[in-house]
Amino acid sequence: MSIAPPAPVDGATPITHRALAPDLARGLMLLLIALAHAHMYLSGHEAGFRGYALNGGSLDRLVGGVQILLVDGRALPMFAALFGYGLVQLANRQLATGRSWPQVRKVLRRRSLWLLAFGFCHALLLFFGDILGAYGLIGLVLVGFIRREDRSVLRAAVVGLVLHVVVLFGFGLLTISAPKGDTPAAMADPIEATVMRLIGWSGMTPTYFAASVVPAFLFGIWAARRRMLEDPVPHRDLLSRVAVVGAGLALVGGVPLMLIDTRIWTPSDMVAVSAYALHSVTGIAGGLAYAAIIGLVVSRMRRGYPGPVVRALVACGQWSLTCYLLQSVIFVAVFAPYAGGLGTRVGDAAASGIAVVAWLATVVLAALLAPRGRRGPAEAALRRLTYGRR
Repeated sequence: MSIAPPAPVDGATPITHRALAPDLARGLMLLLIALAHAHMYLSGHEAGFRGYALNGGSLDRLVGGVQILLVDGRALPMFAALFGYGLVQLANRQLATGRSWPQVRKVLRRRSLWLLAFGFCHALLLFFGDILGAYGLIGLVLVGFIRREDRSVLRAAVVGLVLHVVVLFGFGLLTISAPKGDTPAAMADPIEATVMRLIGWSGMTPTYFAASVVPAFLFGIWAARRRMLEDPVPHRDLLSRVAVVGAGLALVGGVPLMLIDTRIWTPSDMVAVSAYALHSVTGIAGGLAYAAIIGLVVSRMRRGYPGPVVRALVACGQWSLTCYLLQSVIFVAVFAPYAGGLGTRVGDAAASGIAVVAWLATVVLAALLAPRGRRGPAEAALRRLTYGRR
């Protein structure tokens, strides 16, 4: 396993030493996360598999269809791959300082445990669809794969894909045309909403979200060993193939569910559930394709200091945990019945517009503060809890 940084770094990597591509990917994918989550705060409408209103207007259905093809189920595996990639980087930095693998494993598990705790707090206070808990849980359980052979990692990824399909079929059968009014986002009582968020989170984290995360997480470990995002130039051919094949699979695999959730096609329940499973499984390929595309973009950039737009996106990626949580704060303030109350008065298209504005606000915030060497509040807290005061 190759050592990623140019020199041993004790603790978290200084912001100025971080690789460009992973942070750029995180910054861009936070837009997709915002788009995928915003409509989940709406209520009072019959919803399809991905939570979009089945009785929305033409613009709402158009926006929902585009997001089903390009956004939903694509950003989550992208972040899962980056999470696995980042754990390998963290392990390599720790090993480079002379620590033994048991010591490094303890650090990684402590970080994953705190990430699970962050996810619990996120679900408790803000959003039932939290994904931090799933990342923390997978980090705790699968950290040993960082040291496994490539063959074992890829075999486990295939097993994870099979498990993912099984879980999706079960979940799909339970959620056919579930009304949005049944979600915690629709509850006017904040205490009742909190209870329902925790119930949903505790059930979905070890099943649906974890199954969605495992394959991409393991592929991220495999890619990190080759430093495919830190040094993308030697890997352009492979990145190009992943980008083309992955994006093609995601688009083709997303069409049936897009037709169903926009009510262009109304098949039997079993066919609909199969389309839902196909959408999510091919979404893993789409998430990997997005990472590959960003790697290719970085490989073509001119050497030197990146432009202001890239710097802003990279800053957002460096503050990805803080920006992710800030998105939920904004959405609760805008959509929740006990706050802004827009969740019952706007459609999916308006929700996506608000998501773009929320993402831009976090990009601007990070761009203003990260260049000064500041870590995001959430990143600083996780770093302190993981490494202590050193």
